[in-house]
Amino acid sequence: MRSVSIRSINALAAAGIGLLGVLYASGGSVASASSPDHLWPIGNPSTVSDPWPIGNPIGNPWPGQKLNVQQILVGTSLHHSFTPAGSMTTASEALSNPDDITRLGNDLFVGFQNGVGPQGQPSADGNPDSTVVELTLSGQPVGQWDIAGKADGVTADPQVNGVIATVNEDANSALYSITPSAGSPVTQYAYSEPLPHDGGTDAISIYNGQVLISASAPGTTGAPAPQATYPAVYSVALDPNTQVATVTPVFYDEDSATVANINSPQFEESSKLGLTDPDSNEVVPSASLRFGGDFMLTSQGDQQQIYLNDAGGSHQSLSVLSLSQSVDDTAWPTVPGGGSLYATDSTNDAVDLVTGPLGYLPLVVATPCGANSAPATCPAPPTYPANYLATLNPWTGQVSPLAVQGAAFVPQGGLVFVPSQSGFGGDRDGSSDQS
Repeated sequence: MRSVSIRSINALAAAGIGLLGVLYASGGSVASASSPDHLWPIGNPSTVSDPWPIGNPIGNPWPGQKLNVQQILVGTSLHHSFTPAGSMTTASEALSNPDDITRLGNDLFVGFQNGVGPQGQPSADGNPDSTVVELTLSGQPVGQWDIAGKADGVTADPQVNGVIATVNEDANSALYSITPSAGSPVTQYAYSEPLPHDGGTDAISIYNGQVLISASAPGTTGAPAPQATYPAVYSVALDPNTQVATVTPVFYDEDSATVANINSPQFEESSKLGLTDPDSNEVVPSASLRFGGDFMLTSQGDQQQIYLNDAGGSHQSLSVLSLSQSVDDTAWPTVPGGGSLYATDSTNDAVDLVTGPLGYLPLVVATPCGANSAPATCPAPPTYPANYLATLNPWTGQVSPLAVQGAAFVPQGGLVFVPSQSGFGGDRDGSSDQS
């Protein structure tokens, strides 16, 4: 990839050409000669105090404008049947608590948790099952499938033309594949061994053909986190014949990582991690302003994101970005021609469409009550308000609220960006059609 010098950027900026125009026109990135360009693409931060040395070229969103929120599906419009624990009688209830969301082709898949507990405990009415719902981009339901446990991670697997889902983020975890076109769409997998981090599993990404899964809630049934022996992420191989998911650690909760905050005195120095809450994960689209092509893990309670270059490969390296706020899911609006954001809202049991000037910075679900410092009774404004949609500065870690209007909106754990027909972009597996 070609690089563009700071001198060239300043000259083009004087002519009214923004940073993104420079990058797209050059087909490259901006980097110093001394540091990896996946850490910072805009010049040597040791000599540049402002992370936008030519002014903020991407206005995210433009001042005074609000994003529009529209509910496209509500859980009360759908129902599922279940047999309560200890009963022989079938019951029915509306779907509730949508969490993770993914895109496969022209459809979305959403995991509704239906009140099930984090270790698979039945809900208050005895329901033991979550429901994965397939819907069109306009919100029209296509199909739904129940899976036992609390659905946490849901991601598209284009190789099987279906989705993979994890259940039970704290303990007693398992994994499912759902192939809508198959005669028996749902297959349950057991993990090959007791998970060595003594917790559950959560978000899933497809990275260079690998299935990577967050090792969530470390220490639930063992020593308290962090522990050097606790994996933070697993690479998982599925055997459909034996229905076993073989786990291999990718990195650990106390591994070392390079500090990525350019405003930190420790920038580019090695720092020992101490992860206590591995949660969401994504593959950063190659067109992203920073960390393009990396695998990213969010440690929600620790207010950190860990970026892996060549995850699972022979040249794997880790970078850590400390955040000003706890966050859950992340999405990258990387398309010059625009697109739309889809989000889940567990408070209002809705799947939402968010439109407007999304800008180019990563979008995140800010979760103040998910921070390790949060009080037992939460929300507790103003320091610990309810969840909100925000942007993330990938150079400083600053999380900034976005103004929204329209439907009531308390984002939960799921975000997915869908590019416009004329654009390009990536989702959770780095392609244009899946997340």
